Amino acid sequence: MWATAVGVARVRALETERDDALFRDPLARAFAAAGGLWPSARPLPDDEAARRRRLAVSFSIVIRTKFLDDLVRQACASGIRQVVLLGAGMDSRAFRMDWPEGTRLFEVDTAAPLDFKAAVLRQERAVARCERITVAVDLREDWPGALAAAGHDPAAPTVWIAEGLLIYLPEDAVELLLARISAQSAAGSRMGLTLGSPGVIERFGADAAPGSAASLWVSEMPGDPVGWLAGHGWEAVCHTLRERAAAYGRPISTPPRREERPGGLVSAVRR
Repeated sequence: MWATAVGVARVRALETERDDALFRDPLARAFAAAGGLWPSARPLPDDEAARRRRLAVSFSIVIRTKFLDDLVRQACASGIRQVVLLGAGMDSRAFRMDWPEGTRLFEVDTAAPLDFKAAVLRQERAVARCERITVAVDLREDWPGALAAAGHDPAAPTVWIAEGLLIYLPEDAVELLLARISAQSAAGSRMGLTLGSPGVIERFGADAAPGSAASLWVSEMPGDPVGWLAGHGWEAVCHTLRERAAAYGRPISTPPRREERPGGLVSAVRR
């Protein structure tokens, strides 16, 4: 599944080239090129519906990246100095964002994507702007133990980021992940999540090509995400993609297909 992270890097590389980019990710192009997705992916079918779906997914990646960038900055401004990226993939926040002195950023993922990423970083001679610690572990295993062994302090507040991750996990795995995050979170910790909006699997995954990102989606957001997270000890605020896109100056021109409930992009504070 980690190859999908290279696809995300390609989207970020394309955004970076825009004059009005919502963020700049100078390493994204290198990740995409090393993964064979630059300047373009393999030939795509001339299917208008498929093209629209690809554009929609790319747009959501851009908006969620900006949303989580802002969340992390706000968390650090509040004094938090521990950041954990779960399923880090080709995330380059350690290299492209400015960090307060003393920040420690943990990238948790399996060995394969971390090794691929390390090779590209060496090639690019990239230098992290904070203390960056990689933790090679499968999220189905004892990742809290591995994170603690790498130096994470659960007694200090943490900002947790699970970007583009939960949609790939079955419901029981999502619950376990949230329980584990909560157990490692001191009061005042922050969390940023992206959740599959209701109906997204039906719209995008039903006729997705085998092996594509959408073909691997299995989990959508619960009916009441605020209540769900409250049950785990978090006070959450949920936003729709449409709402955030408008706030960032990238309004969605098409009308909503149905009443849009809050969700999709979630920020939360540990009570």
